[in-house]
Amino acid sequence: MPPIEKERPIGGVDYPRDWHEFESWFRDETACRNFLEKLRWPEGFICPSCGGSKGWRRSRGLFQCAACGHEASVTAGTIFAGTRTPLRTWFAAAWYVTNQKHGVSALGLKRVLGLGSYQTAWAMLHKLRRAMVRPGRDRLAGDVEADETYVGGHEPWAGGRHAGKKAIVAIAVEVPEERAIGRVRMARIPDVSGPAITGFIKEAVEPGSVVLTDGWRSYRRLPDAGYVHKPTSISGGGDPAHVVMPGVHRVASLLKRWLLGTHQGAVRPEHLDYYLDEFTFRFNRRRSRQRGMLFYRLLEQAVEVALLRTGT
Repeated sequence: MPPIEKERPIGGVDYPRDWHEFESWFRDETACRNFLEKLRWPEGFICPSCGGSKGWRRSRGLFQCAACGHEASVTAGTIFAGTRTPLRTWFAAAWYVTNQKHGVSALGLKRVLGLGSYQTAWAMLHKLRRAMVRPGRDRLAGDVEADETYVGGHEPWAGGRHAGKKAIVAIAVEVPEERAIGRVRMARIPDVSGPAITGFIKEAVEPGSVVLTDGWRSYRRLPDAGYVHKPTSISGGGDPAHVVMPGVHRVASLLKRWLLGTHQGAVRPEHLDYYLDEFTFRFNRRRSRQRGMLFYRLLEQAVEVALLRTGT
């Protein structure tokens, strides 16, 4: 059997630019596996067992390490592991998801791809969302607005920072000098206490950054965590919150509109984190003109994120 060779990007391009090229690139399962090989092993095959760099291609999409004899599959340890759905269908789902400006619902994906069940479509979307945010990504920096919002049904008795049964979502937004909205980070937090809020900021924002907040007492610990804290008292000032911190309030509004519009608000609290990942993925790439690049990044992270989370 011949040694595994590193393949060059097709036509010098790392991703298809439109649906016509997509169909040309990914005609069958072999073409899809070859593309995943380039994403998982860009410098050539690496044995997941011993780290060896030499091996042979075997049948059924397997590789055998020349050093230890371990057989490895390109999909092992990724979101595609053990799937009964063809890789070409997975690729089509990733293409469709990244090429729809506002995302898709499981029902919409089922109809477009002709999937056998709603459950299959939902599971595919769930796994793709899991891959939309890569652990270890760069944190926000510079001037950053931070606040919380509440996601869930209408509760007339819940007001202020009383969440009731709603989920609490912490939001951080980069604010460049021209006051345009930069990158965002968001996460569901259990409460609005100092430890919960500080923990979110430490995950989302680079130390030394200027964090702009309202006067909520839980943000007072930020200087101790290495941040420059600039609070503004909303109740004591003349401007409303959406004027003082327009970035986070704009993002919170867009998030709620997206959840209601694309998903009809039917998001369970235990799954909310994955929807926040999708919103963040889309928002931070909203100015991208190359939709094929979004497809490429999603598949790249589908391999990378799953490997990091499974420890393989």
